[in-house]
Amino acid sequence: MINGKRIVVVLPAYNAARTLEATVRELPDLVDERILVDDHSPDATAEVARRLGLTVHVHERNRGYGGNQKTCYALALEHKADVVVMIHPDYQYSPLLTTAMASMVSSGIYDLALGSRILGGGALRGGMPLYKYISNRALTTFQNFLMGAHLSEYHTGYRAFSRELLEALPLEKNSDDFVFDNQMLAQAIMAGARIGEVSCPTKYFPEASSINFRRSSIYGLGVLKTAVSYRLAKWGIHTDPIFIGGRPLPPRETEAMPSFSDANDGR
Repeated sequence: MINGKRIVVVLPAYNAARTLEATVRELPDLVDERILVDDHSPDATAEVARRLGLTVHVHERNRGYGGNQKTCYALALEHKADVVVMIHPDYQYSPLLTTAMASMVSSGIYDLALGSRILGGGALRGGMPLYKYISNRALTTFQNFLMGAHLSEYHTGYRAFSRELLEALPLEKNSDDFVFDNQMLAQAIMAGARIGEVSCPTKYFPEASSINFRRSSIYGLGVLKTAVSYRLAKWGIHTDPIFIGGRPLPPRETEAMPSFSDANDGR
């Protein structure tokens, strides 16, 4: 727990048997529960997860990356999570940063924290392919222009959410494919979520999951469509179904800032 908040880590997994243990071993002790959703992997992902003591749910059929996350968040909420941290189990992101990201949300300062591979300039040093880096920067620039969130990247697989934000977003309306991540971010921005980022080193190696060029191209087109749909909805021209049916975020507690004259009134 952090600040009295129950921390649950979710790991959307597919063929992660070779990297799962390294990921789990670095999760901090403050995590109250670790849930792995296996998307019908043909390898031993579920068996390794059970051996490591994780709560395991196995899909009877492959539901896709987005479908996997939908199950992850539903299970985390069922297990009374106050803060949910999503990390890929391929050991590409450092699990050690779970504490920092969960703290950003549990403090009440942010509704959503992102582990950014771009902040700090470590993406290329960590082995991110050049074409992916260029695509990431181009897509992010376009998204910031249309969505106005001024994020360093929209494409990280390392995120922390407040319970209230997850309950507010109509996640079931999102894609079951990789563009789910961007649709979820667009929904959060539309809802007025407070978003923070932390620099996260990244590692690329043969065992780390990665989508091929064709799937990357399809993902990129989906990202562009999501950003345009967001802007059209904000202008009131056309509202994509992914922006319909969410709940408002609960009111935030605000603290009055003391004036300097009050603070120095004991002159």
